[in-house]
Amino acid sequence: MVDITFDGVPISGHDGESLAVALMRAGHLHLRDAPEDGGARGVFCCMGLCQECVVRIDGMVVESCRSTVAPGLAVTSLRRQS
Repeated sequence: MVDITFDGVPISGHDGESLAVALMRAGHLHLRDAPEDGGARGVFCCMGLCQECVVRIDGMVVESCRSTVAPGLAVTSLRRQS
């Protein structure tokens, strides 16, 4: 297990596992807001086709299902700030 952060909150994941899986296991299901209506979006297809699970890592928007957990990874949601 390694430590990562999601929106500044520490969580743990298995080194090399899918980021989407680590986020779901930690209870983080709302990863971004839909641009049209602001509805909650998260993991859907789990294979990088739908882009519903996108997050920000190192300033880049990436699919969490196609990204892997690594020590010290800092992940940010694409949720609208209130």
